[in-house]
Amino acid sequence: MPNIKQIAEAAGVSVTTVSRVLNGHPYVSSAKREAVEEAIRRLNYSRNMNAVHLIKGMTQTIGVILPNINHYYFARIMDGIAKLALHSNYQLMLCQTGYRPNEERKVLEMLRNKRMDGLIICSRALSLRDIESFADYGPIALCERVSGRNLSSIYIDHYASFQTAIHYLWKKGKRRIAFTIHRRNSPSSRSRLKAYTDTLAALGGQAREDWVLDGYLDWEDGAALLDRLLAMKERPDALLITGDQVAAGFILSARLRGIEVPGDFAVIGFDNQPIAGLLGITTIDNRLSEMGERAFSIVHGHIAGGEDQPVSEELRFQFIERSSV
Repeated sequence: MPNIKQIAEAAGVSVTTVSRVLNGHPYVSSAKREAVEEAIRRLNYSRNMNAVHLIKGMTQTIGVILPNINHYYFARIMDGIAKLALHSNYQLMLCQTGYRPNEERKVLEMLRNKRMDGLIICSRALSLRDIESFADYGPIALCERVSGRNLSSIYIDHYASFQTAIHYLWKKGKRRIAFTIHRRNSPSSRSRLKAYTDTLAALGGQAREDWVLDGYLDWEDGAALLDRLLAMKERPDALLITGDQVAAGFILSARLRGIEVPGDFAVIGFDNQPIAGLLGITTIDNRLSEMGERAFSIVHGHIAGGEDQPVSEELRFQFIERSSV
């Protein structure tokens, strides 16, 4: 494989000029730049990027941990991350972990071994203590509320969003309120469950354990949710469905079976997905794309030296009223 010295000889320029061309330096004449590029093509030169990264002390790469690539929630966060990564000339290393702790540890080890400059965690299975033990190897930002640790975070207040939704249903005369979650033990689910219990107790209502419905994530789960409700002896009259895809699946399945929304079941979804607008689903906008943008900006700011301390930033959710309640 040819080296920079051979490229310089073939182009009739100095080694310094070749280095400037390779690194995109602006102060190179067009004639010399064309000569170097032609020599590179002719000699089939390829840079040893591992050596370049070693010299620079950075990889221009940020890792992203996410459990599922093909789910709308994570796709919207990724949209925000990718937009700023492209603008900042950074590469992304997407690591789909399926909520497997060992897979998440593998990614953290890549941060330790300098295969990436920083890390964004969209959702996790590992404990915060485990993750924090890697914080000395590069900046880490999580898309959830974190405090008192050497970790940055960008989040919405899931407790407040659930509280807002329950108050709205209560004012609409709904008293038998159920809600769905995907993972019962996730930080967001724990916040939502506490809001569900606290808010209904404060209003004089009842939070029922059998109306906390776990394991709902996709369109098909919405249809399964309807079957589960119809099999109950005592049914709720309102649902907080944590994901507009599940809410859409529920509403479409209900329509096929002659069940009315909001007549038989009032529905509030989450994430403000496009399907929510099409089907008239009242929803909570979690500002997912903006969350991704801010997560990237925080990590990039640490890498560039603009931030020294962990950053914790709350985004304000938006309640969007439509016809499903």
